[in-house]
Amino acid sequence: MVGFRFSVLAGSGQADLNGIGGSGFKMHSPKRVQKEKSHYKFERRLNADANCENDGSHSVEDVLVSFVFGKKKAIEVAHKVWEHVVRKGDLVIDATCGNGYDTFTLLKMVADESQQGRVYGFDVQKAALESTSSLLEQSICSNEKDLVKLFQKCHSKMADVLPEDTLVRLVAFNLGYLPGGDKTIITEPRTTVEALKVSKDILMPGGLISLVVYVGHPGGGQELKTVEEFSSELPVENWIGCKFQMLNRPLSPVLIFLFKKC
Repeated sequence: MVGFRFSVLAGSGQADLNGIGGSGFKMHSPKRVQKEKSHYKFERRLNADANCENDGSHSVEDVLVSFVFGKKKAIEVAHKVWEHVVRKGDLVIDATCGNGYDTFTLLKMVADESQQGRVYGFDVQKAALESTSSLLEQSICSNEKDLVKLFQKCHSKMADVLPEDTLVRLVAFNLGYLPGGDKTIITEPRTTVEALKVSKDILMPGGLISLVVYVGHPGGGQELKTVEEFSSELPVENWIGCKFQMLNRPLSPVLIFLFKKC
């Protein structure tokens, strides 16, 4: 059996796809952080998503129901919610690039013929940015490469690299460690809450802060508590905060959305 809980929370060094730090697209020889089967699963999911779009199925409600029944992952719910917030031409932030799957997903949501959309990606680990660059090199069109900017920088410093007076539509976090990488390098409660404060300030009305909080590693539970405390203090006049959590699977990731009202 699966137990499920939904909670309302609110109211209670630069790089680009031209190589890490370079200008002109260049492939690196990074350590293989992500296994080939992970890329294969990702491609299969992309194909499945494309088929769903074509036949009009799998609305956000459908995906949420599948999540409740244990058939969809938290990150899949997050992606579907993003689709209802992000628009073509938007500026969005992947605050934890990891292996690049969220970066890629966000790019496909903002890219169009206008070339106005932008994805700013952050990670403190060079290996994560190399893995992200490698995935994007294999997956995107040449005219999309200039729409992604990657920074080897803590997400608490994201405002430092944004153009002045810029507001963003979405900030996405995957909190935990780099899949396939060094599990001792994790996101920390202190810098995470600093990043959330920055996100709150740079988010436009109608924008979303999305968090998938992985709790199955040492420190994960404390980070979740920190995120919950931050979220619960947001004023109800301006914010809607909610949490989705499996009750009888304590190590399952927790999904949190913070929506800034228009």
